[in-house]
Order: sequence, then structure tokens, then C-alpha cells
Amino acid sequence: MSSGLFALLDDVAALAKVAAAALDDAAAQATKAGAKAAGIVIDDAAVTPRYAVGFAAERELPIIWKIALGSLKNKLIFLLPAALVLSLVAPWAITPLLMAGGAYLCFEGFEKVYELVVPHAHHDEATGEGGTDILDSKELEDQKIAGAIKTDFILSAEIMAITLSGVTASSFWMQALVLAVVGLGMTILVYGVVALIVKADDAGVALARSSILPVRLLGRGLVTGMPPFLKLLSAVGTAAMLWVGGGIIIHGLAGYGLAGIEHAIHAVAAMVGKAWPALAGLLEWLTTAAASAVFGLAVGGLCLVGMHVIVEPMLKARRGSGTKTTAAEADRH
Repeated sequence: MSSGLFALLDDVAALAKVAAAALDDAAAQATKAGAKAAGIVIDDAAVTPRYAVGFAAERELPIIWKIALGSLKNKLIFLLPAALVLSLVAPWAITPLLMAGGAYLCFEGFEKVYELVVPHAHHDEATGEGGTDILDSKELEDQKIAGAIKTDFILSAEIMAITLSGVTASSFWMQALVLAVVGLGMTILVYGVVALIVKADDAGVALARSSILPVRLLGRGLVTGMPPFLKLLSAVGTAAMLWVGGGIIIHGLAGYGLAGIEHAIHAVAAMVGKAWPALAGLLEWLTTAAASAVFGLAVGGLCLVGMHVIVEPMLKARRGSGTKTTAAEADRH
């Protein structure tokens, strides 16, 4: 009886060790995958705060909360099962999908850079042509949240695809666990940071009223420092889109036997690192990121030209043919 109990306890202990090892492995893989997706996380954190701009202070955190829940739903309910099915049914499609997502990031990054060089007229979605209100605050809030969740879906898809590409050799359940850990962790990280950014100016105003001089100076620093910080964060986010998108495409091309660009970038990075051995690691990373961003900028420009020269005319022609068909049917009736 006692020997059977001890055997059972030994089995439980062995299972616990296996489970602990699996969790450690999942945590390590999730951390590695999360690091690869860092550029997209930076862009996500840079983009999201603008969706809470223009609302009353008491509505900012509820808006961020709703967007965070939508992001979690994107990752865990839609993208995680889709990623697992893709891994089982068509693992060969992971790299092309990653490259397509990389091209989208390059396109978005190029558009932001182009906007800085050639500013476009912005349409205020809350007002009509004559400046009259067309949306009440609740409708505008819902519209902003829906737009943020749609944007998050693209970025989340890229995060999950990058994560999946790093765990394809693992078991099905390990893949599921790593994807879930990364999805949950990235959402908490991004929207926790976004909440802090959005409320930093309010905290600064409160601190600036303090009777203690250092606290008051800190508050004033937060109030005056947030606008330039947000601009810097936006610039870093744009750069991150370009270097991550460009890097994904470069690595994907190397996987298909077109490794010339990747080898050239590595050679230049190694040369720069040798020039200053004390900072070799940092300089090599910066050189690789900069070269990937330049390549991403070129890809984004090609995508933009393709959109205007090929895609838009095709869509217009299709709409035009649809209109003619509808008119012909109306004439017959």
C-alpha cells in the first residue's frame, strides 16, 4: 500500500518536472519570439495612443481597455487557431505570408515617411464639409475603437506569424502555448505602456500642483515633455515598421535561395563592427537595422506605386463594369 503511494508520488513528481521543463521551454521560446516581434510592438505602442486623443480624460482608459480586449480577441480567438491550422495544413505558406506582412509594414512605413515629405490634407471624420457635427461622442468613440482594432489585427497577425515561424519545430501543444503566451504578454505590454503614455500628461498636471518643488518640476517636465516624446515614439515606430518589414523580406528571400542582399548587409555590418570593437555588437545591429529599413523603404515605395498604377485602376475598372452592368439590367427592365 505504502509502496504504491510512493510510486504514485514519484510519478506525480516526474510529471511535475516534465511540466516545469515544458513551461520553461515555452517561456524561453516565447521570450525569443517576442524579441523578434519587438519592432512591431514598438509601432503598435506608437500608433495606439492617437485613438484616445480628443476625448474627455475620463474616457481615455476605457477606450484603451476596449482596444486591448479587441486586440486580445484578435490574437487568441482568431489568429492563434488560424496559425495552428496553418502550421498543420500548410507550413510552407508561413514564409510567404510573413513576407506579405513584411511588405505591408514597408508600405505603411513608406506612407508615413511620404506624409512627412509631402503632407496630405486630412479629413476630420467627426465633421462634415461645412464643419457641422455628423457624429456624436459615442459614435465617434465606437468608430475610433473599431479602427484601432482593425489596425491591431494586421500588427497582431504579423506578431503571431513571426512567433509561429520560430516554433515550427516544436510540438502542436508547445506551439499553442507559446502563441498564447506571446499573444497575452504582448497585449499586456503594449496596452499597459499605451495607458501610461495616455495618462502621463494628466499625472503631470496633478504633480505640477504639488507644494514640493522636485515633484512640481517633475510634473511640469511630464506636461512639456509628452508632445515631443510622442513625436519621437512615432518616428521610432515608423523606423521599426521599415526595419522589421525589410528584414522579414530579406530573410525570406534568403530562404528561397536569394541570399545576396542578406550576405551583403552582414558583410557591411561586420566591417562596421570591426572598426569599433568595443561597440561591435551594437554597431552591427544598428547597421543591419538601418540597411533593412532602407530596403524596406524601397519595397514600400514599390508597393505604393503598385497600388496607384495597378491595383487602383483595376478596382476602378471593376466598379465601372459593375455600374454598367447594373444600368444595362435596369434598361432591360
